[in-house]
Amino acid sequence: MKRLLLALVLLSAFACQAKEAVPDAADPAIEKRMIALSENLRCLVCQNESLAASQAELALDLKQEIREMMKKGESDKEIVAYLVHRYGDFVLYKPPVKSTTLLLWYGPFLFLGIGLVVLFFTIKKRHNQITETPLSRDEEQRAQSLLEHK
Repeated sequence: MKRLLLALVLLSAFACQAKEAVPDAADPAIEKRMIALSENLRCLVCQNESLAASQAELALDLKQEIREMMKKGESDKEIVAYLVHRYGDFVLYKPPVKSTTLLLWYGPFLFLGIGLVVLFFTIKKRHNQITETPLSRDEEQRAQSLLEHK
């Protein structure tokens, strides 16, 4: 009985060996291409993570959809165009420069410039408001005596 139990335990160890994970796509070239493409796409759920790195359900579905489009022979540009049409420019990590994204691209520089101009004129105005009055004779003697005592 002990031998039978020992044999079962040993045999079960062989059955439980971990195998190397196979890629989701049967074709490693498609998987590599999908990962390269999805590195430049934003996860719509996580928003701060690439589609390739995200494990959200929607991201997994989108990656599967990209794989299927690649199997059908669609180019990367066609896939990106489809995703942009469906989800908007937000899906791209680097949205294109166009009239609707000008503030996104150049807004920070515009606000920085406005802030520097306001700062410059504020400092200039305050500098002009400062008036220097000369010390009286008593104040000069008092300052001199304080300096000599140190």
